[in-house]
Amino acid sequence: MSASVTEPANVSLDEARQLLTDLVSIPSPTGEERKAAERLVAFFELHDRETWIDEVGNVRAPADDSVLLTSHVDTVPGEIPVEVRTADEDDVEAEVASETGEDVLWGRGSVDATGPLAAMAVAAVRTGVSFVGVVGEETNSRGARHLVAEREKPDAVVNGEPSGATGITLGYRGFLAGTYVATSESGHTSRPEPNAIQHATEWWTSVEGAFENDEYQAVFERVTAKPVDMDGGISDDGLSVEATLDVQLRIPPSLDAESVRETAEAELEIGTVSWAEPIPPVMESPRTEAARAFRAAIRKEGADPRLLRKTGTSDMNLYAGAWDCPMVTYGPGNSDLDHAPDERLSLSEYDQSVKILERVATTLAGGEE
Repeated sequence: MSASVTEPANVSLDEARQLLTDLVSIPSPTGEERKAAERLVAFFELHDRETWIDEVGNVRAPADDSVLLTSHVDTVPGEIPVEVRTADEDDVEAEVASETGEDVLWGRGSVDATGPLAAMAVAAVRTGVSFVGVVGEETNSRGARHLVAEREKPDAVVNGEPSGATGITLGYRGFLAGTYVATSESGHTSRPEPNAIQHATEWWTSVEGAFENDEYQAVFERVTAKPVDMDGGISDDGLSVEATLDVQLRIPPSLDAESVRETAEAELEIGTVSWAEPIPPVMESPRTEAARAFRAAIRKEGADPRLLRKTGTSDMNLYAGAWDCPMVTYGPGNSDLDHAPDERLSLSEYDQSVKILERVATTLAGGEE
């Protein structure tokens, strides 16, 4: 299908790098994406592309829907001075740069996921395909949820997250978040009866035991159960002990959210658990048209493609659950630096990823590459 006919436009190397630097320089933690979104809109308007910011804050630039290039505008909080440094041996050892002397851009979001976002915006303008920059990925994925509820499916999706310029991510684990709450009568701490805080910790210990895995099993194939926050103590009126425990579980493609939730609730004897809307796991075939296009494009860059599975979760999980079309996740950057205090991206890798995205978009749009 084709949403509209949009002519490709030239974007110079300097302009592509300037877009990346500008976006990294604009703080855009979740909920504060507006200024970065406006910079993206200005970039598309400069190249005569229809574009707007929708009601939830997504940047929309519809065009040829043979492929949708999409990544997230928001970053996690944290200030890292934005500057370009020359790569040294530490950068090479950390797999940030392939050799010393490369230009490396430091700054929050350079890897997750402003680098992929900028690369996709440039490739979308150069090839005339559709683009969306979504908001809220780092928290509740409100941008992606709105997109799948409101937009028709494209013919293919490339989701932007760091995979390295030669990596193609095909799988992510799902995500289930819950909040446990318990209350018990207050009493002297010498009494043997467990209080609400003990009930919370006992329940979670049982949940962890229920999902105990073979240590030789790949992490991607396991359920990972993590407590992320806990609050407890005597109530304001002094009559009870209260406990609240926030938990997260990652779901492998071999399971679904319902079965994981049932297992966790089976360990519940005292207290209640409320669950947020789950995000299903995803595992795409390496033989789809999109995956084949990436393998060919990476080989044309003189590199060997790598097929990846990630233990985290991304917006691709939501797209795969809503749209029956080929999809992959791709973008420049070493994902080990996601959210890190030393987050940084090689500009030559960024340049290479733009070329690869161009080749993929051209191929999927029916052009010759």
